[in-house]
Amino acid sequence: MEPTASSPSSRAEPLAFLPVILNAVKNPRISVFAPLLFTLLCVPLLVAQSDSALIRRVDDHYNHLRTLRAHYTERYSAMGLDRTESGTLTLKKPGLMRWAYDQPSGKLFVLDGRFAWLYTPGDAQISRAPARQLDDLRSPLRLLLGHTRLAKELDQLATTPDGADFRISGVPKGMAQRVRLLTLTVTPTGAITAMKLVEADGATTDFSFTQIEEDIAVPASDFTFTPPPGIPVVTAQPPI
Repeated sequence: MEPTASSPSSRAEPLAFLPVILNAVKNPRISVFAPLLFTLLCVPLLVAQSDSALIRRVDDHYNHLRTLRAHYTERYSAMGLDRTESGTLTLKKPGLMRWAYDQPSGKLFVLDGRFAWLYTPGDAQISRAPARQLDDLRSPLRLLLGHTRLAKELDQLATTPDGADFRISGVPKGMAQRVRLLTLTVTPTGAITAMKLVEADGATTDFSFTQIEEDIAVPASDFTFTPPPGIPVVTAQPPI
């Protein structure tokens, strides 16, 4: 099923046909079809309202959270490469993020509020980028623990059913040259359980989230990073 985008034109369309429906009701020869006509013309309006309600539930769910911790599995596929990594994601308002990898062991991505740090044991250097310039593929999740609205953060916003859950898709603002599409899988209550990014070159990154804990105590030390001695730190140009 193709995603259904919410737009002003789709919401206004049923109202534009209201005089036609009223005339049909008054005409005995076609009044029998009026209920069906009304239902068909109102489908875009009902879908738009449903889409808006779902997006609002996601916004409300995460705007009311203070912290979140979850186990994640990350799968990257591109040009014959298929790599799977996993670990623990920790988020805290405002804009703090930590990806601690258990596979590969020791890999770490930390957003401390000022800088984003990427460290992999065995690498010859550590990457650091200013948080305001962050264009890393993990950055869309950072928005979920700020006072934000998906409608303002994603262009071409659309939703579609996915079994018992839903998918919300769009292009993150400011990342159009790198990301072709971001898709969030959400529950009916607005909780995100998966995220998929399709890059401009066709590469895909899938994140799935399990063992989700919300509003738990998280030490400030989770969001600090001290480079190991002897390893140079380089200022990375986004994307990291």
